[in-house]
Amino acid sequence: MSTMYEVDNTPPTTYEKVSTFFAAIGAFIFSSIEAIVVALAISVVLYLFFMTPHEVVGTSMVPNFQNGEHLIANKIIYKYSVPKRGDVVIFKYSDTQDFIKRVIGLPGDSISIKDGRYYINGKLLDEGEYLDSVVYTSGGDFLHEGETETIPEGTYFVSGDNRPHSSDSREFGPVAVESIKGKAWLVYYPFSEFRVVKHANY
Repeated sequence: MSTMYEVDNTPPTTYEKVSTFFAAIGAFIFSSIEAIVVALAISVVLYLFFMTPHEVVGTSMVPNFQNGEHLIANKIIYKYSVPKRGDVVIFKYSDTQDFIKRVIGLPGDSISIKDGRYYINGKLLDEGEYLDSVVYTSGGDFLHEGETETIPEGTYFVSGDNRPHSSDSREFGPVAVESIKGKAWLVYYPFSEFRVVKHANY
């Protein structure tokens, strides 16, 4: 005994066509909004707990970072590790201003400037990985040429790569670890300069 199926060949009415169309539009809009909400939620979580945006203001890190570049810093890494010499960090300089600099001296290090170069614990610091050999590092109000300072525990000596045009630890002294907000990770704007930040390895 065979089973017979009736096929409805009646063409859909205009009302049915319109209803189907708007139902499809509604489903698309709903799924798009859902995706946007999820993306925003992820962005907020990343911002609050893992990453922080920063704009480079000024020329203190030229040629490695340019004025107006936007980057993202990893702000969770230093909760489980400590800054290393050569790290490019973002730190709170004042209530209204963050700075970007490179870590030069670690807690307990002795640091000095001789003939335009940094010396750490009596040894010349090789900065050839990120500085031109002609760059001259002068002294400042905190660290004078030819004198030696010891970096207190819980603080880091930081310096801009553009030594003649950088206000850094040479002037205002070491930075407390609590002021360091994160480690520079990714330059995302301008898009033509998109890159992962390279940190020096000594």
